[in-house]
Amino acid sequence: MSSPTPWPDEADDLRHLERIVRQTEEVMRGLREAQAAIGAVTAEGRGAGGMIRVAADGRGRLTGVDLDPRVMRLPAGALATEALKAIQDAQEAAGRQAQEIAERAREHAEAFPEPLDEEFVRRRVEQVAREIE
Repeated sequence: MSSPTPWPDEADDLRHLERIVRQTEEVMRGLREAQAAIGAVTAEGRGAGGMIRVAADGRGRLTGVDLDPRVMRLPAGALATEALKAIQDAQEAAGRQAQEIAERAREHAEAFPEPLDEEFVRRRVEQVAREIE
């Protein structure tokens, strides 16, 4: 079943297409901004009572490690466990921030205009072709 014509004439066609282009540009701008915001995310994780500090970016990559010299007094196994905890905390915090940004971008992208009904487009093109002849 074909849908009714959503707009009656060429002027409405042009206005509708301009609206689609504007909406598309807004969505794309929002996605670029979200990508930049995710790239700017930094989060920190701590271990060994704050003697280990680790930073991660929005993609989960480690960007910094700071060890208080006192942490070297810990047994090797405890040091490894605390370092891993700090790394995981930093990556998880950065991941949460990135996920929040991505979710907001996804919600914004839902405003992307619906595609035109194929049957309507075919009828409209045929109508314009007849008018040109």
